[in-house]
Amino acid sequence: MPPTTIHNVRRIYKIASVPGDGIGPEVISAAITVLERLASADGGFEFRFQHLDWSSERYKRTGKYIPDGGLEALEDFDGILFGAVGDPDVPDHISLWSLRLAICQRLQQYANLRPIRVLRGVSSPLRDLEPDSLDWLIIRENTEGEYAGQGGRTHVGTPWEISTEVAIFTRQGIERLMRFAFQCARKRPRKKITVVTKSNAQRNGLVLWDEVASFVSEEFRDVEMDLMLVDAMTARMVLHPETIDTVVATNLHADILSDLAAALAGSIGIAPTSNIDPTRKNPSMFEPIHGSACDIAGKGIANPIATFWTAAEMVRWFGHHDAADKLVDCIEDVCEWGIKTKDIGGTSSTEEVTTAVCREIGAAF
Repeated sequence: MPPTTIHNVRRIYKIASVPGDGIGPEVISAAITVLERLASADGGFEFRFQHLDWSSERYKRTGKYIPDGGLEALEDFDGILFGAVGDPDVPDHISLWSLRLAICQRLQQYANLRPIRVLRGVSSPLRDLEPDSLDWLIIRENTEGEYAGQGGRTHVGTPWEISTEVAIFTRQGIERLMRFAFQCARKRPRKKITVVTKSNAQRNGLVLWDEVASFVSEEFRDVEMDLMLVDAMTARMVLHPETIDTVVATNLHADILSDLAAALAGSIGIAPTSNIDPTRKNPSMFEPIHGSACDIAGKGIANPIATFWTAAEMVRWFGHHDAADKLVDCIEDVCEWGIKTKDIGGTSSTEEVTTAVCREIGAAF
């Protein structure tokens, strides 16, 4: 990844915009509007967006989601803003592996960060929940594990057909992820991490997972660690959310747990995610977790909050913490005023929420 350009102390970030499918183009367009307003108000940075038409429509037209040389070209960007992938006409395993996972694996974005909390103005389905008691950071291994892509099918279509899906756990992959997760936990006030596992049943890969977690924990004596089976973790998230802070889990386990967490915080439509290369050798990718939601695409009712929060996390990754915090505050202010989309109890359109957040950004600086 090239160094960020600096002109008159203003940092210029080159961002690849990949709107993708379904509501992706709508929420990415809204996020770009908000980011440009934020950059103008802050004055210390600006964005140069390059739009890439990598989508299922492109796949249906050309047979490829990503053109030849596309992955290599991404290395020249400072960051990637990604919408969603998924189309009713394309099997999900083709769309996911041909676009999102292809980017994550090629660019070694091995840490997936999902901050979870109840925003002001948003209600949790958990009864009598104190908002401050649900404030988590879920860290997902993002390039190997259950989504390593190893396996195959033989004797297809016969009664004796065989398929294998091989989970790959490497000591190097686990150790780098654990060390990053413990570093994140150390920066949070509670300095507490839960390592999610299923080593009672998965007696090879996840026993190694547990062992490496214990090994890395010795470097972080100031961070309290506990180990929990993934099935018990689902119950703990619902019944005792206040006992959780930072969570680290495998690719599959964290994928599931983070969607549950988003629902507990009010809606999957508000949850952000960052696909990070902690070494900063490659650009990181930022996306909402809600998916393509093709059933509401084009109706102007998609919730842009997850993409706005995602944009804030991108700004934070670039080092502009104050601007990122102000953007999240603006999002919460707008939600608290009741300017929300239908999925979180409002009646506002995507455009109305976007306009309100931009207006609040202007007042925040």
